[in-house]
Amino acid sequence: MAIEVSESIEARLREVEDKLAIYELIASHPPSADTGHAQYTAQVYKEEGIFNRGVGLDGATGAKAIADFILRPAHREAIQGGLAHFTGLPLVNLQGDRAIVTSYLQLIQHDKTGKPREMANHGVSTGYRIHRVVVNRWELERIAGQWKISARTLLPVDGSKAPLELLNAGLTEILARNRIE
Repeated sequence: MAIEVSESIEARLREVEDKLAIYELIASHPPSADTGHAQYTAQVYKEEGIFNRGVGLDGATGAKAIADFILRPAHREAIQGGLAHFTGLPLVNLQGDRAIVTSYLQLIQHDKTGKPREMANHGVSTGYRIHRVVVNRWELERIAGQWKISARTLLPVDGSKAPLELLNAGLTEILARNRIE
């Protein structure tokens, strides 16, 4: 994969800085969701942001509504039950002041009914179970120098076409941007 380097050092540095800022934004989701930090969530979404969880699960529109999502009693119950969001390294496609990010997310829950097992030097645990694995598509915009989420779609990895299409779109966009054949 040969990519021609014709951009200036400043442009390349800006791309690195943008990607680091985006990685930080995406990496902040699990701690903010797992602590119910609604104020943080409201700050990282655009005012008219969209949160789409696919068929069968409700979503929200607007930064306040999305932030309120994690204040629900059911979400608090999930947190108290040992909820942990675990994300994979995102694939970032920068497009000037816009970016498309594709990633995986696992929802992991403490298994309170599991058989206790001991691990050397780590104590006894009943373990954890993966509740769901989803594909995320984050659509971001740079606003006043900050990356904000304009839309987020997450679909369960369940063998259906839709999550595979999100993954494929992320790869296709990277290929097109880098002109990789």
